[in-house]
Amino acid sequence: MTRLNGKVVLITGGGGGIGAAVAERLAADGARIIVHDLGVSLDGKSTGDPGPAQRVADGIVTAGGEAVAEFGDVTDYDAMGAVFERAIQRWGSVDVIVPVAGILRDRMIFNMTPEEWDAVIRVHLRGLFTVSSHAARHWRSQEPTVGQRRLIAVTSRSGLFGAATQPNYSAAKLGGVGFVYSSAKALSKYGVAAMAIAPTAATRMTATQPGDRATATAEDAEFSPDNVARVVSYLASDRSTWLNGQVVGSNGYQVDLYTRPRVGASVRRDAPWDADDLAQAVESEFAELTAAQSALGTPAKSDD
Repeated sequence: MTRLNGKVVLITGGGGGIGAAVAERLAADGARIIVHDLGVSLDGKSTGDPGPAQRVADGIVTAGGEAVAEFGDVTDYDAMGAVFERAIQRWGSVDVIVPVAGILRDRMIFNMTPEEWDAVIRVHLRGLFTVSSHAARHWRSQEPTVGQRRLIAVTSRSGLFGAATQPNYSAAKLGGVGFVYSSAKALSKYGVAAMAIAPTAATRMTATQPGDRATATAEDAEFSPDNVARVVSYLASDRSTWLNGQVVGSNGYQVDLYTRPRVGASVRRDAPWDADDLAQAVESEFAELTAAQSALGTPAKSDD
């Protein structure tokens, strides 16, 4: 398979889990890979270790592909700019970005500290902005090439459906979807398609979740990160331009397309509402829709 032949792909958080699987799969599909990973613990507190990124890059090269390892803090704007400069000097461009890097600081909202909130928001949202900003500046400086450039953000089913122990992570991941909607409108004229993937895979992140959210295990082939990577490979290809501004789910062997937010029901009158009339109208018209939504529940399997 050479669907990505010659494309240069930057993957943050590429040293393990979904990021490593994406790096390896896209390399096998012909892409040149920049494996970026700070190499920290799941909560982001440990000292950075260049080992994970280097091992993934070395493995790609050993398998006959092209890859380099990059290290550093994904939220450091200048440091990420230097990563882009080195990639452009080496290969002439960066065509696809897949910002996967993330951390967890799980806590119920009434127990969460400001530091736990800020740390997760910073890595997931500032990290997404930092990488995407440098990519957008690079793409804007080039001649538009329709359908060949990609911004593939990684959202989460926790973001789309909510998770009780992850208010920070859920907020960051849903924020990433809004970022994709904005980027899809802003960058399409530069030949860029922006999209998001909501993955389900067995990784060290899913192991933190209680009950049925941790049922996907490393021994379960359906929830191997490689199945997510196969979907990302399609999104990175020239064929996926039509998905600009969309959110795609990778749920084991199932691939989903999420509907964009839309008005599900409305009530209107030709004069200001009084309290009793408003209560009666919304309870009558909205109750059936909210009940149907509640019946859908939350996904049984874990996400990224």
